[in-house]
Amino acid sequence: MAGRRARTGRGWDASPPRTGDATDPPRPRRGRRRSEETDTVESPAPPRDESEVAREICLRQLAVRPRTRAELAGALAKRGISEEVSAEVLDRYDEVGIIDDAAFARAWVSSRHAGRGLARRALANELRRKGVDGEVATEALDELDEETEADTARSLVERKLRTARGEPDAVFRRLVGMLARKGYPPGVAIRAVKDALAAQSAEAAEFAEQIDADALAEAEGELERDNRLVD
Repeated sequence: MAGRRARTGRGWDASPPRTGDATDPPRPRRGRRRSEETDTVESPAPPRDESEVAREICLRQLAVRPRTRAELAGALAKRGISEEVSAEVLDRYDEVGIIDDAAFARAWVSSRHAGRGLARRALANELRRKGVDGEVATEALDELDEETEADTARSLVERKLRTARGEPDAVFRRLVGMLARKGYPPGVAIRAVKDALAAQSAEAAEFAEQIDADALAEAEGELERDNRLVD
């Protein structure tokens, strides 16, 4: 019956009925949920010094490869660095030797001639595009003498001639054009190709004998000058 205590073997059990195991963890108290979020306002970072930004830009540029002063000035201008700060930073780099256009020009002439076979004229154009002063560029180019230039032209022709196909006159025009694109003067280019053809085969040698290198070089030079005047 409801309300009566249950009887056990040793008497009446007055303990309340158990609803769970004694080892069960205590239930959390119910209450209002407190927000742990707090409103935080971050203070804006102080503006960085323009000179510091300019130095970082220059060092990142120089980490890739050596640069001329003009190249670094262009990179700074693109990033919005003022001319005054740019000049100050670059002047300091000049003083400590981080920027050295003369050393850059010498290294550029040496590596581009050895690696790509470029002649003085092509190298002069590249140095001008990189902002190297004309006098500085001339001093660097003077280290590439005419004999070295002619030897390189012959090596280029001999290498190309190993895989060249076609009649001697067509091969001749292609090889002279290749040397012209690399900046070799007409006389150097024509003589290098003529000598290489003369040593290749009897047919090529016969064709080479018919080439008047001096007259052809003079004609090519006049055509080149006319083209420059038109441009």
